[in-house]
Amino acid sequence: MSDQLLLTGNVQEAAKKAIQWLINRKPIKELRDWGLAFSLWPPHLTTSCCGTEFGAFAAGRFDSERFGVLPFSSARQTNLLVIEGTLTRKMARAAKIVYDQMPEPKFVIAMGACSLEGGIFWNSYNTVLPSEIGIPVDIYAPGCPTRPEALARAIIQLQKRIMGEKTKNGEDKIKPMESYETKKEKSTKKEEKAVIS
Repeated sequence: MSDQLLLTGNVQEAAKKAIQWLINRKPIKELRDWGLAFSLWPPHLTTSCCGTEFGAFAAGRFDSERFGVLPFSSARQTNLLVIEGTLTRKMARAAKIVYDQMPEPKFVIAMGACSLEGGIFWNSYNTVLPSEIGIPVDIYAPGCPTRPEALARAIIQLQKRIMGEKTKNGEDKIKPMESYETKKEKSTKKEEKAVIS
C-alpha cells in the first residue's frame, strides 16, 4: 500500500498545471517556439495594392517558403495575418472576421504606409487603421509600396520575437510574445474596467 501513488484533488487542474510546467521547460519551449516561428501561415486576404508585393514575396525570386511562410486558403488553419496596405471600412469588417477566426497564437504584420498611418489616403473618410478596429499589430513594414525584401525582414523580426532571442549581454533583443492566457487575462481586466466605468 505504501508504494502506490495516491492522487487527490482536481485531477484536470493538476494535469493542466503539469502540462504548462512541462511546456515551459527549456528544451520543449525552444522546440515549440522554433516550430511556431517557422510555420507562419497567412490567409489569402489582399486588402489593397500591397498585395502585389506580397505576391512577389511568395513567388520564385524571394520564395516565402524559405522563411516558413506558406499562404493558406482558410482562416481557421492560419496564424499570421498580413494587412497589405489600405484598409477601407468595408474591408476592415472582413479583416476583423478573419482575425477572429484565426486560432491562438496569432500574429499580425501591417505592411505599407497606408496601414501604418493612412499613407496617401490619410484624410479619407473611409479608411481605418488596424488598431482602430481591434487588430493588434506585432510588426510594421513601412514603404509605399513595401518591397518584398522589407516583408522578408518583417517575417524575420517576427520569428526572432517568437523565439525570444537574446543579445550578447543576455538581455531580450525583442520582447517575447505574451502567452494566450496573459492576453486573455488582460482583455478580461479591460472589459471589467469598461463595465465599471
